[in-house]
Amino acid sequence: MRTQRQMVDYSLRKRAVLRELLAGRVGTYDVCDASPYLKNAARYHGEPTDERCPICRSENLTRVHYIYGDELKQSAGQARTLAELPVLAMTLREFQVFVVEVCLGCDWNHLVEQYLLGRDGLAEGAEGGPEQDAVGGAAASGTGAAGRRRREAQR
Repeated sequence: MRTQRQMVDYSLRKRAVLRELLAGRVGTYDVCDASPYLKNAARYHGEPTDERCPICRSENLTRVHYIYGDELKQSAGQARTLAELPVLAMTLREFQVFVVEVCLGCDWNHLVEQYLLGRDGLAEGAEGGPEQDAVGGAAASGTGAAGRRRREAQR
């Protein structure tokens, strides 16, 4: 996805949790605690994977994508399918996506990654686009708020 940015990967945290479980410092009930809402989101909005559950090893994991952002209003916090995300990314300026993996068999769940999506990512990646020319032209000529601040700071 072109507008995906500021990605945070939680795979090291997942490995640490699994290591704590195997060492006996954490119980299975502590890590297999998916809520009924998360399990329903996984059933109806989740994307199945080929990856086996690290706890029960009998079921494949399902990934759920939750979206949050100011522009979403009442839709914030909802689970969305992977196919819906590019449409939202072209419609909204910016929103955050949290990806959670869930095992429907043993209730294992873990935050896998988070990232930003939205049209604001297109403006950052475009070199010499019309938005950048307008902003760069105003800053270069010394007009606009940035130019005024620079002149005031030099005095």
